[in-house]
Amino acid sequence: MTDAPQVSLISVPGQQPADGHVFPLVLACEPGSATLDATCTWLASRAADLCQQASAHGAILFRGFPVAIPEDLDRFIAAFGLKNFPYEQSLSNAVRVVKTPRVFTANEAPPNVTIFLHHEMAQTPIYPSRLFFFCEQPAETGGATPICRSDILYAKLKAECPQFAADCESRGLRYTNVMPAANDAASGMGRSWQSTFQAETREAAEARLKSLGYSWEWLPDGCLRATTPVLPAVRQLLDGRQVFFNQLIAAFQGWKDDRNDPSKSITFGDGTTLDRDAVNVASRLGEELSFNIPWQKGDVALVDNYVAMHGRRTFTGTRKVLASLIAVDE
Repeated sequence: MTDAPQVSLISVPGQQPADGHVFPLVLACEPGSATLDATCTWLASRAADLCQQASAHGAILFRGFPVAIPEDLDRFIAAFGLKNFPYEQSLSNAVRVVKTPRVFTANEAPPNVTIFLHHEMAQTPIYPSRLFFFCEQPAETGGATPICRSDILYAKLKAECPQFAADCESRGLRYTNVMPAANDAASGMGRSWQSTFQAETREAAEARLKSLGYSWEWLPDGCLRATTPVLPAVRQLLDGRQVFFNQLIAAFQGWKDDRNDPSKSITFGDGTTLDRDAVNVASRLGEELSFNIPWQKGDVALVDNYVAMHGRRTFTGTRKVLASLIAVDE
C-alpha cells in the first residue's frame, strides 16, 4: 500500500461530451492502494481543483476509493474543507434520516416513486452549492441517479422555446407545497412543517415563514400550505454560463401525493400559469441529456448544484444511497 491513492481517469458507458468537457468526470482509485487517512490527505491537497473540475464538468464520480460506511463518507467530505449544510437547517421537502453530522439518507420515498430532475432546494431561498452522494448498497435493479447538465439543457430550451425561456428569466417562479403535520415517508416530498422549519408551534413556523418571505395558509387537517417568494428560474454563473436553476421539472411532474397537485404547485412569479407544452419540452430535454449514474458499492459522486440537476430512478430491492450538502460559498 502506497502513501497516496493511485488515481486515474477512466471512461464509463454513457458519458457525454458537454461544452468541451466529459460529463461526468470519473476518477478511479486502484483498490487497496491507500488508506482512508491517505485518501483524505490526497483530497485535502486537491480540494480546490476538484471543486473547479466539478463546476466545469458538472459532476465527478469517485470509484474504488476506501469509503464503506457513513462515517467514512463524513471524513471523505470533511477533507474538502467546505462548509457543511446540515439537513436540519435545510428547507428540503424530502424525509431523510440523519446518519452523521454531515451525512443523511438521500430520500426515504418508496422504491416505486420517481424523483424527477431538479437542482437541490432551488424551490427555496436557501440552497446548497454542492452535494455529495454515496452508494452504500446499490439496488437489485434500477435505482440510478440521473444527472443533467443544466447549462446545456437551457441552451437547447432557448432554441426550441425562446418565449418560454425569456419568461422564465424575466418572471421567475413561485412554488406552493402542502406540508403534512407529521413526516410522510410514503411521499418524495413528505417532510412535515415542524421538521422543515424546525418549529414546534404554528407561531414559530409563521415567524420563520415571514422571515423567508413566504405566504401561507393553515389547513383544517393541520397541514400547512406554503408559497415561496418569487425565485429565479435561470441563474448566470460567474463564468457567464446560464443554467436552468429551478425545480420546475420536478414540481410539474412529481409533486403529487395525497396533499399536492402538480398543476397547482408552480407558477410564474406573477402568478400566471406555465406553458405546459414548453414544460414538456424541458422535461424531454432533461431525459435526453441525462447520464444515469450506474451505482457500484462505495461510489461517491460530487455534483455541482449550480451546474447539474439530479433525480432518482425507481428500483427494486434494497437501495442505500446517502447524501451530504455543502453550504453556499461566502
